[in-house]
Amino acid sequence: MSPKVEAAGVRLAYRERGEGESVLLVHGMADDAGSWNDVAAALAGRARVIAYDRRGYGASGAPDPYGRTTVQEQAEDAAAVLRALSAAPAVVCGRDLGALVCLDLIQRHRGLVRAAVLIEPPLYPLVAGANEALADERVRLEEALRAGGPGAAVAEFLGGARADEQRLARATAAPTAFFADYGGLASWPVSRRELRRLDVPLTVLTAAGSSPLAVRAADALVELVPGARRAHGQSPWEAVAERLG
Repeated sequence: MSPKVEAAGVRLAYRERGEGESVLLVHGMADDAGSWNDVAAALAGRARVIAYDRRGYGASGAPDPYGRTTVQEQAEDAAAVLRALSAAPAVVCGRDLGALVCLDLIQRHRGLVRAAVLIEPPLYPLVAGANEALADERVRLEEALRAGGPGAAVAEFLGGARADEQRLARATAAPTAFFADYGGLASWPVSRRELRRLDVPLTVLTAAGSSPLAVRAADALVELVPGARRAHGQSPWEAVAERLG
């Protein structure tokens, strides 16, 4: 059984391995801490690596009912994990919604973060034409939901038949958390002025399979944040290791 820490009204399960400087891994939508196993294993020889299940996923709790979350709420959970485990300041690494969580940590809990690695940050307000693409995605998810229920909508989000089987299994076990995340994607009041003020060493990653929208959002973020580094195709553990210095 995974150990747990108390966050904002929920208990969050976490996994920890290794010793040294702290690394906090924040998983994305339709996923859980298990998605970081390879990254944690690669970093454990040089860092203290902590991966936790965000609220509603894996072995972590969630409010009842749980219909909506916000980036700020998720960041408070992440801050609670860092404080409870005396793991600050940490290199934080997040994927999609988890990347927004890392950015909010930097903005509101600067002392907890020493550097950040962001994977496909969904900063779509920075991308021209993003609203149309997101509207099309929402229609596909609604159609899948009507036709096959919550699990089908999650599978559609993950790419349908192209989805990774293990991730799909984890995600369909927590559809409520996915829909709460999806509703909270647009909850972060990002502004270009605030992004220009960020002063944490930052790496922004995309991969060969990243959508054009994700690539454009990553490019836009790097153009705004002073000193940010853009990496395409680099593995997350390598990017984190560089920020450990």
